[in-house]
Amino acid sequence: MIEIRIHGRGGQGGVTLAELLAKAAIARGKFAQAFPSFGPERRGAPVMAFVRVDDKKIRVREKIYAPNLVLVLDPTLFDIVNVAEGLQEGGTVIVNSAASAAELRKKYGWPKAAQVDAAKVAMEELGVPITNTTMLGALLKASGVLPVESMKAVIEDRFGPKLGPKNFKALNRAYQETRLA
Repeated sequence: MIEIRIHGRGGQGGVTLAELLAKAAIARGKFAQAFPSFGPERRGAPVMAFVRVDDKKIRVREKIYAPNLVLVLDPTLFDIVNVAEGLQEGGTVIVNSAASAAELRKKYGWPKAAQVDAAKVAMEELGVPITNTTMLGALLKASGVLPVESMKAVIEDRFGPKLGPKNFKALNRAYQETRLA
């Protein structure tokens, strides 16, 4: 089973990212769960979302304490949240950052890191700094959990005929630009 914890801020699309990944996994015949974790916080407050993907039925129904992968939509969270808490041995932290994966890995002591400047990609491809679909591309590159093409129909269904293709293009570009260390 692959367990993913997503760190972001309210309004950045972390919950949507989790739902998109789970829907695409289910469409490919896998089992998946996606769920958020937040209280009465408002836009901009730190939030988490979780995703599980497996080839067999998932029976556990609790938040993820020991993820294989951690996805960070907003690098300002490093100063207030230990994003790698509980990360499994050999796990990967996937980050939206202009800093290189090697720099981040060394600075924070992560076993593995993946990096893409998702904010830049989102601004250039979508015209807004919402990084959920760009970071989804980085997640696919770092994990191989699903092929990129598996996201196309789910994204186009969620975002419609105008924004769907733009979001899928942003995902593809982020996939290509993601660097691993």
